[in-house]
Amino acid sequence: MSSAFSRLAAAGLLLAGLSCSTLASAASCGSSPAREAFDIQGLKSELMVTALSCKAQDRYNEFVAKFRSSLLAGEQRLNTYFKTTYGSSAQREHDDYITQLANIQSEHGVQSGTIFCLQRMAMFDEVAALDNEHDLSNYAQARDVMQPAVFETCEAPAAAKSSARRRSRTKRA
Repeated sequence: MSSAFSRLAAAGLLLAGLSCSTLASAASCGSSPAREAFDIQGLKSELMVTALSCKAQDRYNEFVAKFRSSLLAGEQRLNTYFKTTYGSSAQREHDDYITQLANIQSEHGVQSGTIFCLQRMAMFDEVAALDNEHDLSNYAQARDVMQPAVFETCEAPAAAKSSARRRSRTKRA
């Protein structure tokens, strides 16, 4: 019994650490197309888990129909991110991410118990009130959706030309 509690406590600490890292990463990057895509995918997954857990599939289908073009564009940005980051293993990594995302959000629902649906169903009213892709993106970012891992979603800094300048200065000296 003590061993099970220790494992649960360690898992909780790991999850808390990952959540804090995700928040720190998001705060340090600002906004990027990849960050936006991860936020929207996380929201979509959270709504799907809520729909399945709370028997609200019609509400989820309304959300998908309303934001179909935004969701498809976000999926394309995620595909680009995974291809750029993981190359030939992009599809496997992307599939793993989607699976982990649904699993972590489902586990959170199980831990919340009967209050889960009471807490989450309002999201469907909130997304129904959104007007466009920009509103959806802002909502997803503000929602602070639980993610399974930290992904580097900042834009890469531009390569500096200072090394070329340093070499030319060294030759002169």
